[in-house]
Amino acid sequence: MSFSVRANILALLALSASPLLAQSAPRVFLLNPATLARQKANPAIVKAAREEADKALKMAPQSVTTKTKTPPSGDKHDYMSMARYFWPNPATPNHLPYIRKDGQTNPEINDIPDHEGLDHTADASRALALGWYLTGDERYAEHATTLLRAFFLAPATAMNPNLKFAQYIPGVNTGRGTGILDARGLARVVDAIGMLAGSKSWTPEDQAGMTKWFATYYAWLTTSEAGQQEKAAPNNHGSWFAAQEASIAMFLGKTDDAKKIAEHVRDQRIPSQFDAAGLQKYELVRTNSFSYSAFNLEALTELANIVASTGIDLYATKPGILTGIDALMPFDSTHKWPHDQISAGKEDSLCPALVRAASHTHDARYVEAQKRFNCRQNAVTLLEAMGDTHSVQ
Repeated sequence: MSFSVRANILALLALSASPLLAQSAPRVFLLNPATLARQKANPAIVKAAREEADKALKMAPQSVTTKTKTPPSGDKHDYMSMARYFWPNPATPNHLPYIRKDGQTNPEINDIPDHEGLDHTADASRALALGWYLTGDERYAEHATTLLRAFFLAPATAMNPNLKFAQYIPGVNTGRGTGILDARGLARVVDAIGMLAGSKSWTPEDQAGMTKWFATYYAWLTTSEAGQQEKAAPNNHGSWFAAQEASIAMFLGKTDDAKKIAEHVRDQRIPSQFDAAGLQKYELVRTNSFSYSAFNLEALTELANIVASTGIDLYATKPGILTGIDALMPFDSTHKWPHDQISAGKEDSLCPALVRAASHTHDARYVEAQKRFNCRQNAVTLLEAMGDTHSVQ
């Protein structure tokens, strides 16, 4: 990182304590609200945000009610998805129960579009909300509102706030705790809502409706058997659960809950996942062990952003996040990963963790590694690169 770029970043962070900034900073958790509030005059970020928002304007509203299959509840408002790595059983006449082939995606999952619809809504609504926040173009806020209402609020099309039937395995179950991973994009929805505040399109009724939806979902997430199973998962599933749970807790004003989540991850989850060399035993057993190691690091660095304002530094545990990134960094596209990785060309899965590590540490090694791993820049990564000193919400 050049001296001039570093000086600009430090100047931005130094301004984050001003009373004016405290009033104008959006209520976001994945991004740094203090830094974001200063970017309306940054031409590079505004341009990138506008380009992404313009693309998102073309996306039609999504809904879980459009699927052709009906959940066991009989209610198409219930979210539903099929387990990604389970395939028809060749040893039985009816091909049940399905059998696991780790790392091999069964294309049947595409017959139920709920997961894709949730992800697309999360991505597009955040891109549109960011576009509105930085430019004031009401078209972006209006379409973000349309997308969020269709997926979460409108009585005819809204998703019920649970994941009872996520990632079911034909012939085995009707849903399972691991399906909660499907909803990791809800953290992006939370940030979209935070950036839409102040828009004439986003009404108090919309805000109240999303608060009610998330409160109901949070209650299910934290009390259901599926939620308890996923929370206890020692691998990336448990890490992503923590990120999702903490994001919603922060949105609902349950800061103490978020802090407890962060303390548990810092003191127990991270030490159990990384060895002294930074290798992750729960991910090394996978057929795509590099991808899943990077995936777990993405979850942990996302969580680190979400809980930073509580005063918990998830990077401080050693060995831990940074040790884990260092363990993967030598293995770009020209240096073979020495463990199982059946899917080629997945080296860029390390990029989210690299961007956040560079922001947190200001270590030039992580900046340089982004070039070797072909990390793409967009408005969000540009913002993440500027710093991680989150203001208290």
